[in-house]
Amino acid sequence: MSPVAAVHTLYARDAIQDQLAPNSTQRVTLYIIGAYIVGILILWNLPIVSTILYPFKLLTVGLHEFSHAAAGCCTGAKIDSIEIDPNEGGVTRMRGGVQCWTLPAGYLGSSFIGAILIFCGFNILASQFASIFLGLCLLITLWWARNWLTRFITFFFIAVMVGLWFIEKGAGLKYFVLFVGVMSCLYSLWDIMDDLVFRKVNESDASKFAKTCGCCPSQVWGVIWLLISFVFLAIGVLAGLVAFKENYQTQKDQSTHVF
Repeated sequence: MSPVAAVHTLYARDAIQDQLAPNSTQRVTLYIIGAYIVGILILWNLPIVSTILYPFKLLTVGLHEFSHAAAGCCTGAKIDSIEIDPNEGGVTRMRGGVQCWTLPAGYLGSSFIGAILIFCGFNILASQFASIFLGLCLLITLWWARNWLTRFITFFFIAVMVGLWFIEKGAGLKYFVLFVGVMSCLYSLWDIMDDLVFRKVNESDASKFAKTCGCCPSQVWGVIWLLISFVFLAIGVLAGLVAFKENYQTQKDQSTHVF
């Protein structure tokens, strides 16, 4: 490598490091993400206090099923219904579509949505737009909902986001969007582990995918989806660090001027 090329490479490397280096506001956001992860992992299976997470678990199940349905629509399926059950399970009934796309869409789609929410959670204004996106996903889920629990969960969280919109000029949405993003990513990762490592269910999306489309066992597909979900999560965090360098007060001022 020539000296000039070496200098350009060094400058490029320093520029990337500068972009990824968190400022004080971003460090707070990273601490909050870390606290959410620790809190969710602690509360996940503890008796009684795990009920705190119960509505959010149902929300992430809804995003999982919405992702199945969205992939179905993109591949020509007719969506008959989406149902969330009280045991934190769900089902999407559709006719047609391409199963090689619709089956992995539940895990990967909810992880992708989670990554988008984490990315937007670095900025108040972006969080407001993310809440609109999340609200649209819930409204579409509500259109396909065929039981009262699914309808209640979608109505409830739409109402929560409307309420948070008016708290601290939308700053409340930042923490809500971050939490839902972390929860969605973790739930997808945990679901894959639950289905394919701990083997707590007899059949999973990965096992159906292996039977229908794959030449590999379901565990292999599960590991592939797990790695992709980790990549989504990492990209969400890194992109947030690069894109949103404004301090907290500037973020509040920006959101006030736009809305």
